Amino acid sequence: MSDFIDHVHAVHREVGRRAIPAGDGVTVLLRRRFDSPVADVWDACTRPERLARWVAPVSGDLRVGGSYQLEGNARGEVLHCEPPRLIRVSWVYGEDVTERDISEVTVRLTPDGDDATVFELEHAAVDDPEFFDRYGPGATGVGWDGALLGLAFHLAGTDLADRDTLHTTEAGRAFVVRTSREWGAAHRAAGASAEDADRAAAATAAFFAPES
Repeated sequence: MSDFIDHVHAVHREVGRRAIPAGDGVTVLLRRRFDSPVADVWDACTRPERLARWVAPVSGDLRVGGSYQLEGNARGEVLHCEPPRLIRVSWVYGEDVTERDISEVTVRLTPDGDDATVFELEHAAVDDPEFFDRYGPGATGVGWDGALLGLAFHLAGTDLADRDTLHTTEAGRAFVVRTSREWGAAHRAAGASAEDADRAAAATAAFFAPES
């Protein structure tokens, strides 16, 4: 369990805003340093057979202008790509979506010496005020925390076992609760009251990892 908690503290989290085509978007940003060179991290983020090992199986035309589908998850279009430093995709989850439901995910990689990489992932979405009030940024951020946990294991050479059911284990639930609290702290740093941020963080933890 302590290994998972170490991974929680390895990530810096921020909440902000920026404009996206769908409107004024709320952003969640995760930043983490990996002891792997940029070329390896880029390969893990863009090659389908490696993405399947830490996110989900992906299909489609993975070029700028092409579309992709994550199995059991989101779909979208490749909007921008600058190997090996930046990739931006649209992110569409669910059916019968409107333009406001189309968000953007951007991954930026920066070398930290020859053998390490600073990884940043930003997800920008036009929020539903009622939903955001209830769950806060953790509704988006906690899922990405789980993905970064999987990426950390993958880059270290040992893929995360039982990734899809991790939240049902004691260690996995503790990870979700801790990351939800960290998103609560980022929410407060962005201007939310402590009461609102803590309430939303608790709701997020209960949603992703309900007590049995």
